[in-house]
Amino acid sequence: MQRESMEFDVVIVGGGPAGLAAAIRLRQLAIESGRELSVCLIEKGSELGAHILSGAVFEPKALDELIPDWKDKGAPLLTPAGDDHFLFFTETRSVRLPTPPQMHNHGNYIISLGNLVRWLGEQAEELGVEIFPGFAAAEVLYDESGAVRGIATGDMGVGRDGRPTANHAPGVELLAGQTLFAEGCRGSLTKTLFERFALRRHAAPQTYGLGVKELWEIDPARHKPGLVVHSVGWPLDGETYGGSFLYHLENNQVAVGFVVGLDYKNPYLSPFEELQRYKTHPAIRPTFVGGRRIAYGARALSEGGLQSIPQLTFPGGLLIGDTAGFLNTPKIKGIHTAMKSGMVAAEALFEASNGLPAAAPREILGYPERLKASWLWEELYLARNIRPAFHWGLWAGLVYSAVDTYLFRGRAPWTLPVHADHQQLRPAARSVPIVYPKPDGQVTFDRLSSVFISNAAHEEDQPVHLQLKDPNVPITVNLALYDAPEQRYCPAGVYEIIRDDAGQSPRLQINASNCVHCKSCDIKDPSQNINWVVPEGGGGPNYPNM
Repeated sequence: MQRESMEFDVVIVGGGPAGLAAAIRLRQLAIESGRELSVCLIEKGSELGAHILSGAVFEPKALDELIPDWKDKGAPLLTPAGDDHFLFFTETRSVRLPTPPQMHNHGNYIISLGNLVRWLGEQAEELGVEIFPGFAAAEVLYDESGAVRGIATGDMGVGRDGRPTANHAPGVELLAGQTLFAEGCRGSLTKTLFERFALRRHAAPQTYGLGVKELWEIDPARHKPGLVVHSVGWPLDGETYGGSFLYHLENNQVAVGFVVGLDYKNPYLSPFEELQRYKTHPAIRPTFVGGRRIAYGARALSEGGLQSIPQLTFPGGLLIGDTAGFLNTPKIKGIHTAMKSGMVAAEALFEASNGLPAAAPREILGYPERLKASWLWEELYLARNIRPAFHWGLWAGLVYSAVDTYLFRGRAPWTLPVHADHQQLRPAARSVPIVYPKPDGQVTFDRLSSVFISNAAHEEDQPVHLQLKDPNVPITVNLALYDAPEQRYCPAGVYEIIRDDAGQSPRLQINASNCVHCKSCDIKDPSQNINWVVPEGGGGPNYPNM
């Protein structure tokens, strides 16, 4: 069966804040100029927001520029940020530290990013953007000159053996003069673009964090709308970058999460278990006593900053949002920067084409030039050295961050290097196992009950979307040298080492239906042997209010 094709002026891959901001800005420009401009956006989640997860404290700077009357239009920014607490934890105590200036949240809002994305989708559709949720972009299409010509969505109804089933339906080709890739962190198609166009040849390696989050409904007596709490220290050791967040939203809801830098060294560390252990701290546990956990999820985030941003343009396309790495790590915010990158990309594309994308130059070189003249680039420049400093450890990182912030004001005459995460693990023989407490089912939980409330669902009879480049490596390398760390860094119980009745003949079992699309396996696997590709469109988590 041949694939059908549809042609647009612009195709956008990914329905997050960057992709939707780009789509809205393109249609705004087209309407203002009285020109025709067809914009199509596809999203692999079952609906906009289904795969979206963030803390999140939202800085509305980019939204103010994009939709100045967002309050009148009912944007779901309901809880202004109030008190900021920055804490250092030991196992039994907490010490309040001065809140770093980057983390001051006056004028910001505690939000559900999923709900904001759903609202942005409504604004985009009102402007004429065609949005197709439930369709996963599985392949980049190229023309005879080698330029990007669009994407193809994945086939539906393919069995686990790779053969079409009775329900088979071929994917659709979405063709465009320009394709914007807004896949979020560690985009599966963006990885192929890195290789084809050598987009990372002048960039430092990207480094990542893994954020594990829960949403709770708590006792109203313990609820403090607008309270923002961050912590460093326990339960992590001094060589591991990471920390917690605790945000009090509206309706007696609290978002709690833990972020661990994926450059951690101990193969026995489990980011999921660190979140569970964090909730047992004497300063934190009372928040959740008598409460009810209502949602769970996990997502990787790009932490490398300015020095890790790749080349952003190539013939026929652009990179925007977290797929390019615009997160401001010291600020713990990337939504406003993702949106701004999409808006700048839209303006550069429209300007370069004089409003006629078919006549646009094949590579929109004005995009990075516009970015470098924007507040986004200045913000990332000033923050560029803080995350890399924590490669020296917690205390050295805190001291350097204070010097960089208060003495140099972000303008130190050097730029610190960034290291690839998958190269950082120590062998198990030189590491100390971490004993995590058993879950109590009231405040702390296991992985499987957590995955259940992520609403993760995949068509069972489909090819496994977690591909092993070499099926022997999980045993001969990962198990032999690192005691199978994929069993611990995955927050969804996807990877298991299975043995026979005698405890011998180990093999790796991949429970792909558990996957919450966090991408940590693609990032942290020490041999880079796991390749995350898209499953059937619509598969994965279905996050409510996350």
